[in-house]
Amino acid sequence: MKPASRTGHGDLAASLVLIFPLLLAYEVGVLFAGRVNGADVITRAVYGVLGRTTYLLVYAAIAVGFLVWIRRGKRWATLRVEIAAPVILEAAIYALTLGALLTLVVDRLLGLGITGGELVNALGAGVHEELVFRLGLLCGLVALFRRSRIGITLAIVISSVLFSLAHHVGAYGEPFTMHAFVYRCFAGGAFALIFWFRSLAHVVYAHVFYDMLVYWRG
Repeated sequence: MKPASRTGHGDLAASLVLIFPLLLAYEVGVLFAGRVNGADVITRAVYGVLGRTTYLLVYAAIAVGFLVWIRRGKRWATLRVEIAAPVILEAAIYALTLGALLTLVVDRLLGLGITGGELVNALGAGVHEELVFRLGLLCGLVALFRRSRIGITLAIVISSVLFSLAHHVGAYGEPFTMHAFVYRCFAGGAFALIFWFRSLAHVVYAHVFYDMLVYWRG
């Protein structure tokens, strides 16, 4: 395993290339839908401030800039099937097992009795939330705590709690319940561990696949 850096054990540049198709697909979906997913904490905040037209222009500029970066860095090879497929497959396994494990912990062990619809209630778009709460907040806290073991643990706990609380903020936020809050804290911790010990790409795909499973079951 690659030694941990300030952004965990994974190759950050490779992860950014791998998650770019998801970001692009998400924003194209926003374009055609004309609205954002209310559960996506980050997107709904940006969308509310910028408005639809400016929002789409900003993300179009980001997409073009990212394509230029990939081309100049000669990183197209990262998207080859033999590189991307193992990451996506591993993320799918995380997604399939995460729901069952968290349900066992929260429902059976803690006795919170969460129903299937309350378990996640739309965790949000995996790309944005992982970029903000794991790559941004978690890594920022790790740097603040000087990458000590206790500091990394504290960073995971703090970022997971804030990740959960963020879903209850603002006009479109979900009403606070202990059920939803505790579940998302555990989910945030699980995503943080995947991010730190695997990579940003692994956790983004795991988060997206997990959201898809939740919607499918719902």
